[in-house]
Amino acid sequence: MTMNEEAPGAKPVTAPRPKWWGRPLAAGLAGLAIGAGAVGSAWAIQASQGGQTHKAAAFTLRGKMTLTGDHIPSGDAGEQCTGYKGYDDISEGTAVTVYDTSGKLIAKGALGAGNSDQVSGVCEFDVRVPNVPKGEKFYQVEVSHRGKISATAEEAEQGEFAGFLG
Repeated sequence: MTMNEEAPGAKPVTAPRPKWWGRPLAAGLAGLAIGAGAVGSAWAIQASQGGQTHKAAAFTLRGKMTLTGDHIPSGDAGEQCTGYKGYDDISEGTAVTVYDTSGKLIAKGALGAGNSDQVSGVCEFDVRVPNVPKGEKFYQVEVSHRGKISATAEEAEQGEFAGFLG
């Protein structure tokens, strides 16, 4: 018998066939490893940045809060003034809060010193609220606990906020 001849009754020798599930399983494991690597890389990049996320652009809301009527003390024009007769919560350092269109608090600031103008009979305070996120159509601004005043995005961003009490 030669090498190419088969013995009588012997079964031909064939290479074993791969199992049918081998290829999909290998592809799935490779995809899992690649996905885990991508997520791990993203976490590593964020961790290297100190866990900081990018913040949206912000601006400082500026404007004036005017107190009128009998709620301001008399004095010389240009003197520093504060509210009184029920408005003594209106003075330098009084809290100013800014809310987005849904009413969520988004920034805090304070009133500046009040300046008296006896000609017009008002006490005018500078309003300054830093780090107000851009992107709203309008903002709601509250001085102390006196209720919210709406300002358009343009008014807020260009320093044109104006509030009045009295």
